[in-house]
Amino acid sequence: MKLSDKIAEYRLNHPWYTFEFFPPKTDQGFENLLDRISRLAALNPLGVSVTWGAGGSSRERSLELAGIIQAENGIDTVLHLTCTNMEQGTVDEALRGAKERGIQSILALRGDPPRGEEYWIPTDPRFNHAIDLVKYIRSSPEFSPQFCIGVAAYPDGHPDHDTDEDGEIAYLKAKVDAGADFIMTQLFYDVDNFSRWLRKIRKMGIAVPVIPGIMPIQTYSSFLRLTKLCGTRVPASLAAALEPIRNDDSKVKEFGVTLATDIIRRITDEDDIFGVHFCTLNLEKSVQRVVEDLGWHGRSPVIKNRLITEAPDFNYAPVQPRSSSLVIDPYNASDSATKGLADHHIHPTGDGRGEVNNASSWDEFPNGRFGDFKSPAFGDVNQWGGSAVSRNVALSQWGNPKSIADITSIFLSYLHSQTQSTPFYPDPLSAESSLILQHLEKLTQRSWWTVGSQPAVDGAPSTDEIFGWGPSAGYVYQKGFVEFFAEKADVEKIEKKIQEEGSGWVDYFAGGIDGECVTNVPEGGRNAVTWGVFPGQEIIQTTIIEQESFLSWKDEAFSIWAEWASFYPPESEERKLLESITRDRWLVSIVHHDYRNPLALWNFLFEGTPIL
Repeated sequence: MKLSDKIAEYRLNHPWYTFEFFPPKTDQGFENLLDRISRLAALNPLGVSVTWGAGGSSRERSLELAGIIQAENGIDTVLHLTCTNMEQGTVDEALRGAKERGIQSILALRGDPPRGEEYWIPTDPRFNHAIDLVKYIRSSPEFSPQFCIGVAAYPDGHPDHDTDEDGEIAYLKAKVDAGADFIMTQLFYDVDNFSRWLRKIRKMGIAVPVIPGIMPIQTYSSFLRLTKLCGTRVPASLAAALEPIRNDDSKVKEFGVTLATDIIRRITDEDDIFGVHFCTLNLEKSVQRVVEDLGWHGRSPVIKNRLITEAPDFNYAPVQPRSSSLVIDPYNASDSATKGLADHHIHPTGDGRGEVNNASSWDEFPNGRFGDFKSPAFGDVNQWGGSAVSRNVALSQWGNPKSIADITSIFLSYLHSQTQSTPFYPDPLSAESSLILQHLEKLTQRSWWTVGSQPAVDGAPSTDEIFGWGPSAGYVYQKGFVEFFAEKADVEKIEKKIQEEGSGWVDYFAGGIDGECVTNVPEGGRNAVTWGVFPGQEIIQTTIIEQESFLSWKDEAFSIWAEWASFYPPESEERKLLESITRDRWLVSIVHHDYRNPLALWNFLFEGTPIL
């Protein structure tokens, strides 16, 4: 059934909600996501949406996931579809694939800006913007009867556009006039601004249903990263409420549930908001809690003591201004320690039995780069898909590198905080990395460009302002590891040194763009390099390095080099340099297992047989 038809039907009875999922990058993560979706299906969502990788990069996975949800879970599915870097034949193939699977709803998106911008030659110039995709579907006798179409809106402004709000709304109206049936918004936390924006678009004549995007806060660091990526406004009252608890992941997660519940209650009090869209990030517990706290599961809920018994007219009716205050402080916590793991984006893991290894409790404290490859949340976290790297950032921060020395200078400038990002990480150097700065500098000066690292930690309090994570009253541990790009000849030296001098304390993975991977980790071996011990819980492992997750990250890392190269003209020195690096360098990941000695990894690298 089309989502637009279901909205019209269900708003007669009670509020509703949809869930959003992305296809994990690994086979086991994909299979385990299906189990997670089956559990969440018990909440009776009106539908689910499945994201689409930039340029169709996850096309097969997205179609497969959407088809399975549609067929096996009996949930109507909305397939995201981006149009930039997509040929007409590719668009047709995707639409036919959706049609064959019984999917009847499409979310039409622009997707990533063309890579290389003015140097990008469109494969089909008809598909440059979301409106092009809307018009194409609506003009097609084959596809128009099959699909209802949704489009995206940005109440806080589009993060990639300099257009003012009136211009953005005019473009939104053009998409609706072209044939869009509903609107899904980017995530937001400023309820008053959303209400103002909603009134404004109604006055502009946009009458289709608006589905607000809601993302419960999972961790403080991921909240900062995602709001920056999406250009989301953070009210001062919200920032102040998070400040005292930001170092306690359990309290932040609980706060996120309370906040999301409050936001939904407020916006569903508006006359024409009767449903919301949960951006799940493939996580389940917070979303389940919000739905249960709202009382929306298993009965016809009441909004402000008003049982919905009739459908409102979606034509604009003025909404009275609301209070400008949004203060939620359910904990009155006093701990103001600063968490220093902003560059960690991973998810917990575990095999076997026990609380942490129960699939329903996976991903409780996502805080590092490598999660368990079996986790449903292993993969991308950007709501609409796409890269955080833009050509403007590349040119302004990294200039025009024409030599290996220029690349080395870029990475050194980042370590010295002279630049605020690298192509591999969009934020300033973390406090954690600054503690091993001299070692990272030494590697980088050798033109071994570091893209990931952590120092060894032996039982820091979970409230530690740099290393802390998880609930309070616990201890956290880390093995030292480092990741960098090096030439194949250097990789061979590293392999030999580990074999001859590692004494079983050092594990490594190394791989090139051609798919080759070398390692001394046994098949199926899994190195937990970050873990925590907390009252009333089994040991929680949040950083796992093993072969499948390394290979997934390796592919992503080399795609970043390729994207960076595409920002420069064909045959330019910059593009030739970056393309040669993509071909010639290997990604190397080294772990030292002696977490009690903070110098163990670095002494191994810099002492004994020289490899630098």
